[in-house]
Formats: sequence, structure tokens, C-alpha cells
Amino acid sequence: MAEPAVVADRLSKRFGALTALDGLDLAVERGEVFGYLGPNGAGKTTTIRLLLDALRPSEGSVAVLGGAPRDPAIRARVGYLPAELHIDPRYTAHDVLDFFGALRGGLDRHYASRLCERFALDPSRRAGELSTGNRRKIGVVQAFVHRPELLVLDEPTSGLDPLLQHQFHELVREAVGDGATVFLSSHTLPEVETLAHRVGILRRGVLVDIATVDELRDRARQRIELHVDGDSAIAAGVFDDVAGVVSATADGEVVHLVVEGSVDAALKAASQLTVVRIITLDTDLEDIFLAYYRDDAQ
Repeated sequence: MAEPAVVADRLSKRFGALTALDGLDLAVERGEVFGYLGPNGAGKTTTIRLLLDALRPSEGSVAVLGGAPRDPAIRARVGYLPAELHIDPRYTAHDVLDFFGALRGGLDRHYASRLCERFALDPSRRAGELSTGNRRKIGVVQAFVHRPELLVLDEPTSGLDPLLQHQFHELVREAVGDGATVFLSSHTLPEVETLAHRVGILRRGVLVDIATVDELRDRARQRIELHVDGDSAIAAGVFDDVAGVVSATADGEVVHLVVEGSVDAALKAASQLTVVRIITLDTDLEDIFLAYYRDDAQ
């Protein structure tokens, strides 16, 4: 089995009395998209800076692509898109790509042109003339243009319109299909659900959970509306003590169910009713994440 793309061993970072990252143990496997989530201040950006050698650990160690992040040969194999990309307003996309290309030992101009076309980016315009979304496109292109083995992406679709977000997701899938690994930090939960194989949840500098998206989805609460023929208040009582049913409330002719885990027992209980219509609302991971984050918000 190939060595993981990222290995953190008891990785910690302190700033004076503040512990930004506390004993992170993590292995990101080759070829996976790893979602890295947490509220503001959880330690996500600190982790990314440690991966890129922009910070050095207070304790523990981190290895990237089998080597030390400080090694220039390793850095050349990594693509990075920061959450806030600062570009000299005098520079064009051509200038930015040429600059990074020189650092990496060359630029595939044909592929760079294809990426610019794909994201509707005019590479001859100065950054100071561009909107936030168009400057974001420069960041996307520079991160992918050298076909890196590891992509570290921090809020990558911020500022992109929905069509270009879709293009970005396709680009990530293509990169992974070619063997790349993606370390994705994002607040956009649908994006994480769409792209990630596994998710790590960070809270106050501590990694509190790692699971596949399917495992997290199995834990997520599902919301179901049952439109019934009859008294919905009586119908709601059918779900008392039914396994997995967190709540059953009546509203007119509708019973609103919140179910955790499997809906099998709830649907069997519903067979006692005359159900005219069933509406299942989209299940997402928001409830799971909020359960981890809620204490931080208080």
C-alpha cells in the first residue's frame, strides 16, 4: 500500500498560552478527497500552514508526500489555494502563472490556456481590474496548472458562481482520477458531501471525529412530512416510542417526523395510517456538524 499523502503525528501548535492545534493524529490516503471541517478558530488554517511549512510545529511532526514540507522538491508537488488570495493589482493572470511556473521549474502553457478557457478567465487583464470571483479563478488555475500530487484547498469556491463551482468540482474529480490527493477545508457542506470521501471534524484544536461521508449521513437526522387523511394529532401519537423517531408533531393534516438513523421502524408505524402523500426533505450533514460546534457558539 502506498504511503499516505499526509501524515500528522501528535502535531501541535501553540501561540503563547493559546493552543491552536492539539495532538493531531491524521493520515490522508493517496487518491482521496479529505474534508477538513470546523468553525472559525478551530485550527484548520493552522493545520494547513503546518502542512505547507508556513508554520513549524510546537510538538509532533508532519510528513507530506513522504517527505518534509520544508523540502522545495516536496513543495513543487503541492498545489495550494488559500482562503484569501492576495495578488498584486498590477499583475495579470499570465504574470502570476509565469511566476509560479518559474518557481516550479516550468509552465505547461497549453494546459494553462485550457484552464483559463474553462473558467472564462482572461489572462491578460490586471488583477486590479477584476472582480473577486475572477481573482479567485486565478487562484484555482495556479493551484491546478502543474498537476500536483497533493492539492490543499482552503474555501476553494468562495466567490465563484454556481456554474463555475460545478466546473471546479469536475476539475477536482479529474485530478483525483489522475491520482491526486485533495485536502479540502470548506464551510460549504453540500460541497463536502459532493466531493469528500472522508471527513475530519476539528473543534478547539482537537480532531473529534473522522468518518466517511456515508457514515456521517447515516447519523444525520432525516425530516419526513406525512400528509394524512384524518386527525394529524392522533396520527402523531402512532410514533410514540418508535425506534429512531426523535419527534413527531402535528400541523393541520401533516405529521412532521424527525428520524435519526434508519427510517424503517417509522415507515412501518406509518402503515397504520392513511397516508395521502410523503415528502422527504433533503438530508444533509448540518445537524451532525452543529452538534459538534454548538458548545463553541455558546
